[in-house]
Amino acid sequence: MHKLFDLTGKRALVTGGVHGLGMAMAKGLAGAGAELIINNNEPEMLEKAIAEYKADGFKATGYVFDVTNDKQVEEYIAKIEAEVGPIDILVNNAGIIKRVPMEDMETADFAAVINVDLVGPFIVSKYVGRNMIKRQEGKIININSMMSELGRNTVSAYAAAKGGLKMLTKNMATEWGKHNIQTNGIGPGYFATTQTAPIRVDGHPFNDFIINRTPAARWGNPEDLAGSAVFLASKASDFVNGHIVYVDGGILATIGKPIGE
Repeated sequence: MHKLFDLTGKRALVTGGVHGLGMAMAKGLAGAGAELIINNNEPEMLEKAIAEYKADGFKATGYVFDVTNDKQVEEYIAKIEAEVGPIDILVNNAGIIKRVPMEDMETADFAAVINVDLVGPFIVSKYVGRNMIKRQEGKIININSMMSELGRNTVSAYAAAKGGLKMLTKNMATEWGKHNIQTNGIGPGYFATTQTAPIRVDGHPFNDFIINRTPAARWGNPEDLAGSAVFLASKASDFVNGHIVYVDGGILATIGKPIGE
């Protein structure tokens, strides 16, 4: 059974996999045997991340390029495949968020979020997908969000992008399934990261809201994403195509608890 989840000999490109949830998923893939190819557009962050992967005993290579730059992506995907080898697994993780009330948001800022969070995965998948089609094999994992399903104040651009990414995932599965390429997504819930640390304290209204809203009654740990990433990257998911796996502790399954319960 363990062979279904073994990624030995596979190469995984994780965009933006330099910290937080992206790094946790990348480490999960590496722990299952995959060789990592990590992308970021900031050289110093990338260098630090590669050092951490190697310190953990993982094989990892870094490449600096902008996922929204069509020409740059095309050049670097060719470079990666020439220098490291075929990309067997693509994790479209790079993303940004701008928390601004919709009536105050600049159109340029809205477009910037759409460009990174939706257009970026399209561009990278296009060039990686072409090579997967030639080989008639591949796994693509798009990192979605609960905002693929729900709205929330101040995240109009992010929710629009992630909703679009959900449908792009389904369309990629529709077009490329016949080439033995499985395209799925992971939708994280609320996780304990350095970014959420200031609000993850007892008595903070948002911390209390998340604990009470989540059937698991806790924030997710980044490592909670590793299993889903390995599953969707492995032979175990060879007939799973076009789905979003929500790793959210059950938030999307429930209307929530009554006040005071």
